[in-house]
Amino acid sequence: MSETTHPITWLSHAGQHLGLVPSLGGSVAAWQIDAPEQPGGRLDLWRPWDGATPDLYQLASFAMVPWSNRISGGGFTHAGQFHPMQPNRVGEPYPIHGDGWLQPWVLSQPAPDTLQMQLRSERFGGNPYDYESVQTFCLVEGGLDQHVLVRHLGAEPLPYGIGVHPWFPRTPGTRISAPVQAVWLCGNDPLPTEHTRQFPEGWDLNAGVSAHGTLIDNGYTGWGGTAQIDWPEHGLRLTARMPDFGADGGAGQHFCLIYRPPQGPAFCFEPITQPIDAFHLAGQPGLRVLAQGESFALNVQWRYGRLAVG
Repeated sequence: MSETTHPITWLSHAGQHLGLVPSLGGSVAAWQIDAPEQPGGRLDLWRPWDGATPDLYQLASFAMVPWSNRISGGGFTHAGQFHPMQPNRVGEPYPIHGDGWLQPWVLSQPAPDTLQMQLRSERFGGNPYDYESVQTFCLVEGGLDQHVLVRHLGAEPLPYGIGVHPWFPRTPGTRISAPVQAVWLCGNDPLPTEHTRQFPEGWDLNAGVSAHGTLIDNGYTGWGGTAQIDWPEHGLRLTARMPDFGADGGAGQHFCLIYRPPQGPAFCFEPITQPIDAFHLAGQPGLRVLAQGESFALNVQWRYGRLAVG
């Protein structure tokens, strides 16, 4: 394993502990709550980083800006101009998750309960994007408010997307549920190939799905802006809510993604503003075209509480 020297900055408030790693992609190292019954007295709500590996997929969470998931076709066309894009992760044939996670961020603490990270990115890796982004994490009673903002600074307008990529530990009984309308099926890439309201067996988030099973690496459409993750072994439920749901267009403009690998200690539930490869889907669903100086944001309120187990 490669060793790194990326320091963690900790914020403790309201019975919670949040660790950020600004120099490693503006990532989250851990989000924990006080739990005296647990070894070490804390319980991880996001799978924690080991403090050493530089692989961003082993961090607790990271922001996806200025787009989320994959872009095919070697790039994208906007306003008649083709913008080439290069793969940015070993083993991935397509550029994935933007470029913010590949750059160091600058940390600040605007309030005792808040940490903030800022990024100024200018055509990183040959990408066409010239932007700034701000991540804000605020620990409140019973949870975490997460805010990701992106502002376009380039002279020509470009389409943008935002996502967050938390990893959740999975116990044998872990389940995830969310109101959704349809899902994009995909090939082995995995790029979307078919949009359907007929969910494969064990994929219907409306009914709740197990955190264990065959691979899911797919985007859901018509997301209702809420979700629940249940850990019955801990008697704990974590909820996600989009406070700007209505103003941001409701279910027609909200998407989420499930990454459920067949093995391993964790899975992902990702709030995203556009589906996989939206740049090449009809109408470019969810992408926001920003002119110079314009911005938009993704807001998620994470809350935890007791789960009634009966």
